[in-house]
Amino acid sequence: KTSYRNYAMSVIIDRALPDVRDGLKPVQRRILYSMTELGLEPKKPHRKSARIVGDTMGKYHPHGDTSIYDALVRMTEAYSLPIPLIDGHGNFGSIDGDPPAAMRYTEARLSFGAMALLDHLDQNLVDFIPNFDNSEKEPKVLPAMLPNLLINGTTGIAVGMATNMPPHNPSEVIDGVIAYMDRPDISVTDLMKYIPGPDFPTGGIIVNAGDLESIYTTGEGKIKIRSAVEIEPSDAGRKNIVITEIPYTCAGNKTKLVESLVALMKDKVFDEIYDVRDESSSDVRIVIEVKKDRDIDNLLNGLYKKSPMEDTYSVNMLAVKDNQPILFHLKTLIQEFVLFQEELYTKQYKHLLEKAEKRQEIVNGLIRATDLIDLIIEILRGSTSVAQAKACLMSGDTSEIRFKSEKSKKIAAKLDFTE
Repeated sequence: KTSYRNYAMSVIIDRALPDVRDGLKPVQRRILYSMTELGLEPKKPHRKSARIVGDTMGKYHPHGDTSIYDALVRMTEAYSLPIPLIDGHGNFGSIDGDPPAAMRYTEARLSFGAMALLDHLDQNLVDFIPNFDNSEKEPKVLPAMLPNLLINGTTGIAVGMATNMPPHNPSEVIDGVIAYMDRPDISVTDLMKYIPGPDFPTGGIIVNAGDLESIYTTGEGKIKIRSAVEIEPSDAGRKNIVITEIPYTCAGNKTKLVESLVALMKDKVFDEIYDVRDESSSDVRIVIEVKKDRDIDNLLNGLYKKSPMEDTYSVNMLAVKDNQPILFHLKTLIQEFVLFQEELYTKQYKHLLEKAEKRQEIVNGLIRATDLIDLIIEILRGSTSVAQAKACLMSGDTSEIRFKSEKSKKIAAKLDFTE
């Protein structure tokens, strides 16, 4: 029992679930931090993915290189994340489910969105902990100035529990955060005026919008997502059903949606279908050609039931706080982010204050030196070494200084340099 419990907690805390503050799993955080150390900022050249994976594995994440590269690839996908955290160069796969090229063929660098999570790392805003062999230090959490967990969402399967956080529109989430800061007692219902629901990168229509309030209040539930379609006229009096948006569950798997539609046509489950073809380029466009004088609404209802054109997304807003997995809801997620920001800004201004105080000590010394500039010049000229001049200026003992001017000697006798 003890061994299994330790294993389970290790998977839950150190691998599968995101931190509620920066919305990242440990592997994602380590990849971004490794890229920061390599200097891969958005305006710098891309670097070979294999180098990034190697650095991450060797310094911070002692697991398989495949899992690290898979996490890196996921952070480049614009069809999975509203704000991709990595800017990929090369074949990183596609929405159709094409696999990415091997890590030796692709290159990557940080995106501008990632910099909102990484800025001010050098200002002691977050705690650093030893890595797996105590040879390096890594951040326990990133100083995220962006509500990444709500914006990009996440998916993770742990031991005995899982998380499934849907992505949201960045502007809506930030409006919701501001509304909470203005009114900390705001209800989930009022927050939904700013964040009405998830905003999936693949589009689609949420069929059971009435259940969203319950989902956002409890932190769990099921969302039914339906493909967005348009009806267009075709040749020989036929009409086309054109799918322009697909369910988020088909992201990275669009080909299977097309294959299921073709199978339904070939098996004559729906005799109304004349042809199915994928005309997608940068946008989704799947054409279902319907035979002449057939009931399109009836066909659509059947397709929603028997194909991935309608699918269910299970929401489970589970995240880690203080090394404990906790089920959050919409308001508590925003609340944790705001509390984290207060902590970050407090540490940031303390850091700036310490720098200003150190600078103030130097400036006060320079002001004092300016008042005695002639005497200081005489001391520097009369000293036999730099060490002697430094000791004299710090202690005020001018007995060993050979003044060339009687006036300077008299001034030195009356002054206390340590004031």
